[in-house]
Amino acid sequence: MKYLITESQIDNLASMYLDSLNLIRVNKDNKIYFKKSEEDSTSVIVYNKESGVCMVSYRVINEISDFFSMDKSDSKELIGKWVEKTLEMEVSHVKPLVAAQKRGGIYH
Repeated sequence: MKYLITESQIDNLASMYLDSLNLIRVNKDNKIYFKKSEEDSTSVIVYNKESGVCMVSYRVINEISDFFSMDKSDSKELIGKWVEKTLEMEVSHVKPLVAAQKRGGIYH
């Protein structure tokens, strides 16, 4: 059986899913880091307050993409909307959070 889901319903479901992750927000320097826990050294989402750029881990992008059967760019857009709503700040651009950047220490 197939179901049709409207765009607004997908937005709401994605927001509910991201809310359910109970990500911890850490403000440091000019960025807001979303982590799974206080002890976690890596971030799954990083928001730059100056540029409005939101960087998202491939894992989160893939989870949303797979769950809603959508392409990666639509998944990033949904995550960007959630970050805007959650932080009440404008997201100018959403891009993948590259593992090499995380290892370099700038996202911890």
